Amino acid sequence: MRDVYSEQLDSIFGDLAAICRRVQTAVAQATLALMTGDASVAEQVISQDVEIDRAREQVEDTAFSLLSLQQPVAGDLRTIVAALRMVGELERMGDLSVHVAKVARLRVPDVAVPEEVRPTMSRMAAVAEDMVSRVCDVISGRDVEAAIALGRADEEMDQLRRTSFAELLSDDWQHGVEAAVDIALLGRYYERIADHAVSIANRVIFVVTGHNPAPAA
Repeated sequence: MRDVYSEQLDSIFGDLAAICRRVQTAVAQATLALMTGDASVAEQVISQDVEIDRAREQVEDTAFSLLSLQQPVAGDLRTIVAALRMVGELERMGDLSVHVAKVARLRVPDVAVPEEVRPTMSRMAAVAEDMVSRVCDVISGRDVEAAIALGRADEEMDQLRRTSFAELLSDDWQHGVEAAVDIALLGRYYERIADHAVSIANRVIFVVTGHNPAPAA
């Protein structure tokens, strides 16, 4: 019986990693839709979000079952509680990808991102996708060192966000309020994806070590 319990506990992290890979795909496809104005890709991101939601429900069901039937303590309890929080954050990352896809769909047949701000927005998207990929590996391997390094990587996203605001507020901005709102929202969506990735990495550190990581200076 205890072996079954241990397998169920281990399976939670495997399920989290699988959800994370779905999120990584959603981020990549949403960006593709955004940068190309491809409505079909945007629709795919939106429609497939239900799969992330269902996977989240399955993880929650497993976690609640373990809590009620096994009454875990210490490290096991820490793992289950952290998993419940992590799966919620993964779902929100999927939702943020849907928000990006909806901006892309709204502007079809045009592309939502003006040419002069594409370099900044493209880099924000690339950083976000990279951070999602890295947090998937952190979850799979429960890799504390990689989790710590991911926290440092968030600094580039913060700088890109500042650059994006500077572009919006520049006297040279000629694309009107609608485009400015789009860019402000998109920057926020990518920034939040990165923030969730860091938060998940920090939860992995807590699961493995029992200690919350110190906040970045």
